[in-house]
Order: sequence, then structure tokens, then C-alpha cells
Amino acid sequence: MKRYILILIAGILLANCTEKKQEPIVVSPNQLHNSIDKIIDIMIHDIFSPPVASRIFAYPNIAAYEIVAQVNPDYQSLAGQLKDLKPIPAIDTISGINPQLSALIAHMNISRQLIFSEDKFDVLQDSLFTQWKSMNEPEFEASKAYGLKVADHIKEWMGKDNYSQTRTMPKFTVNTDDPTRWQPTPPAYMDGIEPHWSKIRPFIIDSASQFKPVPPPPFSLEKDSDFYKELIEVYNISNEITKNGDESDEVAIAKFWDCNPYVSVTRGHLMFATKKITPGAHWIGITKIASKKTNSNFDDTVFAYTKTSMAIADGFISCWDEKYRSNLIRPETLINQHIDENWKPILQTPPFPEYTSGHSVVSGAAATALTSIYGEDFSFEDDTETPYGLPIRKFNSFNQAADEAAISRMYGGIHYRSAVEVGVGQGRKIGALLNSKIKMKKN
Repeated sequence: MKRYILILIAGILLANCTEKKQEPIVVSPNQLHNSIDKIIDIMIHDIFSPPVASRIFAYPNIAAYEIVAQVNPDYQSLAGQLKDLKPIPAIDTISGINPQLSALIAHMNISRQLIFSEDKFDVLQDSLFTQWKSMNEPEFEASKAYGLKVADHIKEWMGKDNYSQTRTMPKFTVNTDDPTRWQPTPPAYMDGIEPHWSKIRPFIIDSASQFKPVPPPPFSLEKDSDFYKELIEVYNISNEITKNGDESDEVAIAKFWDCNPYVSVTRGHLMFATKKITPGAHWIGITKIASKKTNSNFDDTVFAYTKTSMAIADGFISCWDEKYRSNLIRPETLINQHIDENWKPILQTPPFPEYTSGHSVVSGAAATALTSIYGEDFSFEDDTETPYGLPIRKFNSFNQAADEAAISRMYGGIHYRSAVEVGVGQGRKIGALLNSKIKMKKN
């Protein structure tokens, strides 16, 4: 009798275990947030340039979104709307596929391919795979197979965006004979990064030059010229906001929006880098903040990340097209040459030409996309920079944040006024085109 009871209990336990393994897998927005956060951490470690980082955000989000759009009646596919994107393989609704699980797996698979330190991502991915497999192995395997199938489809499209070709194009040649042209800046005097980024296939704009901005003021060191007035303005503002020794709000703003992954620090004969997020990563962080504040579900979160990342990516393509066209010299170089040889900007000047301001363009584009999703008066607390010892800043809207990000570049001493004002407008044009041209929501 005892043996019979033990066998019966064992059978019940086994049945319960089997039943537990067949529970439906629920994919949460936090799992997507955590995966993106991990990718950002690795991107910081690997030191990706801001333009390249924007590409790493866009393609995984599009892959996830395309799966979501197949089954969610609120959304529609980007196939036929984005350049050269064809419909993804159709989902088999009777094969036990969990679309959200497939979407996150596709997102992780493409993200992993685009970073260098894949092993650092494998810890998170393997943990999730083990968890999902233990919950419902048939559902996990079916969803994984479909997610990887979609990932391959998106990667084939991604492989034709001209990125690999730009890896072998020549370095930027500095024209030292022309006093108007950009020159490498201290302390590392790095080469100009991504001089061929305008050749990358854009997502929404017709070409890199579609929103070609007005030229910067004509170069002149005559004191009554518009250009010189902007140059001396950078110098005077820098001195004004640092004159009392205490950190002014303008200095705090400059540091908050620094987002320079290239900062070089010199200690005696030793030079090393301090690593930070890129401008695009900051706005991806703001997207996460908005998603969490609104308690957005998984599908809506994927939508927000996808729309914002496309705005950021095309913002960099448009901005870099102008940077290497106008090839304008940075304030730091001219101030040291003609005004004050000991002057240093509050922020370290990044290694590429001045006009227009990349952070301004990207901020204008991202803020316009986010406003279309969450509204004009969406207030939020931006804690994106707290890992770097910077306090939370509060904003009443995405556009207010974008305007602050833009002016921060002048406070930081790395851009003239025209670069930030024209730049944020350039970005808003890209965001407006995204909102009008690309149909993602059906109602």
C-alpha cells in the first residue's frame, strides 16, 4: 500500500512538473528594456561611435516591430515603407509560436551580432533562454526558430546598407592649409570619425542631403562679422558660466548632455579613456523612461523604440552629410589660435567637424518622434546619466529636453550658435517626415 501511495505521489508530482513546463511564456517590457540596457553597457565598453551606435539600435528594433505588426491589429508593417525592406516570413499561427517571444529573440540575435563583446551579452541571453525553455519548451523552440528566421531576413536587408563598404573607405584627409577647415583637437588629436557615414542607406529620408541645412556663417575673423561674433560668444559664455568657481546651471547642463564616448584623460605620461553613452543612447534611455511612466505593454514599447531609433539613425546620416561637406573648424582651435591659447572648453571636443551639431540634430529628431507617441506636454524625470554621477534633470516635454541638449553644446564650448539652432531644426524636419511619411499605427 505504501509503495502504491509513493508511486501515486510521484506521479502527481511528475504531472505537476510537466504541467508547469507547459505554462504560456509571458514576455514583459522589462525584459526588452533590460536587453537594450545590456547592449548599451557593452557598446560603452566597446566604444562605438555615435553614428555606428545608432545603427545598432535601429535594426534590432525593426526586426522586433515587424513580428509584432504581423499579429497586433493596431500596427502595420514597415515593409514597402522603408528603403528596400521586404515583408518578413509569415508567422505560422498554428505552430505554437509566441510572437512577443519571437520578437525579443530576433531583437537579441541581431543586437548580439552588431556588438564586439558578444560573450558579455551571452550571460543575459542564456539566462533568459534557460528560463523560457523551463517554462514551456515547445513554445520556446517554435518561437526561437521563427525569431531567428526573421532575424536572418532583417540581417540580409541590413547587409545591403553600405556599412561594410564604408569600413574600407579612406580616412578623412585634414586640410591644414585652409584655416576654415576642421583640424583634430586636443588632447588625443583623433582622426575625423565616420567621414563616409552619409553613404549609409537611410531609413526614411530620400537621401542624406534631403534636409541639407543652410551653410554656416561665412568664415571671417573680422570682429564685426557674424562668424566672429559666434566665435567670441562661445568664448565669453564659457568664461561667464565658470567665473565664480561654483558649477552653474549652464555647466551642469553641458555635462548632463555630454554623451561623448571618446573622452581622453591624461595623467602624466598616461592617457586613458572615460567611457559614456552616445547621444542616441541617451534618447533611447528617455524612450525607456516614457514607456515605463505610461506602463506601456510589450508591443507599444517595441513601437516606441523602433520609431525613435529610426529618427536617431537618419539624424546621424543627415548630420554627418553636412559635417563633412562644410568641414568647419571647431571653436577650440580658433580660440586657442587667435584669442586665448590657454582656453579649454568645458566639454572635450569630439573628433569630427563642427557644423551642424550632431546632438542637436538627433535630439530634434528623437523628440519629434517621441512627441508624436506620448504627446506635447509629457513631463518626465531624466535619470539616464545617473550611472555617471550626474543628477536627475526634469523636463516638461521632449522638445524642452531637445532644446536643452542643443544649447548644451554651446555651453560646453564645442559648437557655435548656428550649429545648435540650425541643427535642432534639421532634426525636427527629419522627425516630422517620419511622422508624416511612415505609417506604423493603423488608427
